[in-house]
Amino acid sequence: MSGASAAASETVRHEGLMSIGEVLAHLRADFPDATISKLRFLESEGLIQPQRTAAGYRKYSREDLARLRYILTAQRDQYLPLRVIRDQLAALDAGAPAIGGGPTGIADRSDGRGEGARLRPTLVAVPPTQQPDPPADLADVVLGREELLTKAGLTESTLAALEQYGLIAERPGGGYDADSLEVATVAVRLAEYGLEARHLRAYRAAADREIGLLTQLVAPLARQSNPAARARAAETVRELTAYTDRLRGALVRGGLRQTLGGSR
Repeated sequence: MSGASAAASETVRHEGLMSIGEVLAHLRADFPDATISKLRFLESEGLIQPQRTAAGYRKYSREDLARLRYILTAQRDQYLPLRVIRDQLAALDAGAPAIGGGPTGIADRSDGRGEGARLRPTLVAVPPTQQPDPPADLADVVLGREELLTKAGLTESTLAALEQYGLIAERPGGGYDADSLEVATVAVRLAEYGLEARHLRAYRAAADREIGLLTQLVAPLARQSNPAARARAAETVRELTAYTDRLRGALVRGGLRQTLGGSR
C-alpha cells in the first residue's frame, strides 16, 4: 500500500466512516421503516451529502448519522415536510436555531472545530477496497397465512372476515404484505373493545375515497420512469398520509369530545 493510501486508510479508521448498510443498521432500531432507498432519496433531495470514495461508494460520518436521525425524527414525530426540514438544517448549518423549532441533538459538534462548525467533516479519500453499496431492499415483506395469524394474534375466522369485508387481501403473487399485518394487528386490538370486522367496513370505504383523492395528486410523479421522480412520489405519499392521519384523528377526537361532553 502506498504512503498516501495508508494515510487515507488511517484517517478513515480514525473518523469511523460507515457504509450505507452500516448506517441503516444504526437507524433501524429507532426507525424500522428506514431503507437504503430512503437514504438515497434524502441524498437526491440534498438533505444529506455522504462522502464518496474514489470508486463512488457512499461513506457516512457520525455527523451524517446524527443528521439522518434529525431528519427521520422530524418526519416521524412532527410530520414535517422535507422543505421545512431543509430550512431547519440550513439554519443549523449556519449556526442559528432551527426555524420553527425542531428535534434537538442533531449532531455532536465537539470535533475540535468550534461552535457553529458545519455538520460534515472534510472530505477524505478512501481507497477503492470497500464493498459496493448493498442493493435496495425488497419492495415489501411477504408473510404466509400462518405467519400473519401468528404475528397478529389473529384467528382464522377473524382473518376470513377481514378478507370478506375487503380490509385484508393477499398480494397478486400470494402472501400478505406489511400493511396487511398492520390491519390485522389493529383489528385484534379493536376486537378487545367489541369492534368486529363487520364494524370496520366504513374504514375500508373511507380509505378507498382517500386513495382516489390522493392518487390524483401523486399519479403524475408515479407514472414517470425517472427513479428520482418515483422516489419523490413515495415520499409525497408518506407526507400526505401523515397529514390525513392527523386530520382524521383530530376530527374524531373533536367529535367524540362534543358528543360525550353533551351527553353529561
